[in-house]
Amino acid sequence: VRISRDNRSHTAEPIIQKQVVHEASNIVSQEEIPQEEVKGDKVTSPIVGTFYRKPSPDKDPFIKVGDEVQEGDILCIIEAMKMMNEIKSDFSGKVVSIEVEDGQPVEYGQHIITIN
Repeated sequence: VRISRDNRSHTAEPIIQKQVVHEASNIVSQEEIPQEEVKGDKVTSPIVGTFYRKPSPDKDPFIKVGDEVQEGDILCIIEAMKMMNEIKSDFSGKVVSIEVEDGQPVEYGQHIITIN
């Protein structure tokens, strides 16, 4: 086995990268944007999981904004650890807002629905 070195001098050419900085002049923090506070009773997620508005993909949603619900009605499903947990209403009234998109992850205590 013979190992030889190439004695030729290798010179590396420097790589020049241009850095482009864009100034954002219209950035506004969330605190500066007036947000309408939806009045009503807030339904929060009792567990961490995935929010579903329908019992299955080919079925209608449990509720829509504007629907009247009674205490004990099923509002949505939250999947946690492959278990489908029905979330029932603790309030009677009209659904004012649904704060979470179908299939979106939710955290414990996260506001998911408002009933007025």
